[in-house]
Amino acid sequence: MSNAINLIADIGGTNLRIGTTTGMGEIDNLKLYQCNKFSGLAEIIQDYLTGFDTESTEVNACFAIACPVDKDQMSMTNLPWEFSKKELKQTLNLSQMYFINDYTAIAHAVPTLTGDQKVKIGGGEVIEHKPISICGPGTGLGVANVVHANGQWISLGGEGGHVDFAPIDETEIQILNFLLTKYEHVSYEQLLSGLGIQQIYQAMMWIKGQESEALEAKDITERAINNDCDVCKASLDKFCEILGSFAGNLSLTLASFGGVYIAGGIVPRFIEYVQNSNFRSRFEAKGRFEAFNQAIPTFVITEPQPGLIGASAFLCQQLTSTNQ
Repeated sequence: MSNAINLIADIGGTNLRIGTTTGMGEIDNLKLYQCNKFSGLAEIIQDYLTGFDTESTEVNACFAIACPVDKDQMSMTNLPWEFSKKELKQTLNLSQMYFINDYTAIAHAVPTLTGDQKVKIGGGEVIEHKPISICGPGTGLGVANVVHANGQWISLGGEGGHVDFAPIDETEIQILNFLLTKYEHVSYEQLLSGLGIQQIYQAMMWIKGQESEALEAKDITERAINNDCDVCKASLDKFCEILGSFAGNLSLTLASFGGVYIAGGIVPRFIEYVQNSNFRSRFEAKGRFEAFNQAIPTFVITEPQPGLIGASAFLCQQLTSTNQ
């Protein structure tokens, strides 16, 4: 890479993390901004760049952002920020500028992660340069895949979290029946998210013919981990099982011999619980293809800045290919 200033940022609805990078997955000069204190993205970038000599050095940038990035006009979901990518590039006098979806960033981060940035659950071994799948229960259920071709990693976007929920036992059939009283279409996101944990708990209480308490996902999780509530524990157990089945579906769809990775803000909070759950057995429980999935490893991402690492990896890859 050249001596240019290579900016990377992970833009959320509340916070924006920004830094520079000098190599694949590296982060330097990290700074955190609160988005609501600024009128827009340009103001934050300009503030950050005051600490650098931009007069004699070109500036490149890659911004990971939690909204669609395919059009020039950008409008953030949880912020009153609207801007044109073309105008932003001119305003900031950037040489190269890329916007990528937040899950595209995570997808590009995964191939760079070390053993200290992830926790393995169960068996299987990574086969280098084979397809990788990522799913992330959080506010919603993000899904991404990344494949290796012509010496580069290419992210495959999509809306995999919205595929039909497929129950595989009697309890899950009853959970589906409960959710069908609320929704015309029940996707995996309705179970594998913060809201999903709440809805599994509500369904479990409905199955028992009891009124559910107004519990948040964190309350249900805490009670489950502390063994303070049988229904909360059964709900979190079921969450782990359904997550295992969903992750196993991803691995079958793409033959993800590079591994299936769990991202998002929920699962890293109770990794030990997941390790002791039926997550992995459900991942492997694919009938005639059980041996297929047994060979594929599963991981939980513990790295707190996968978006920035992915933005770095994406930017370095783009700049390298541009300079070839």
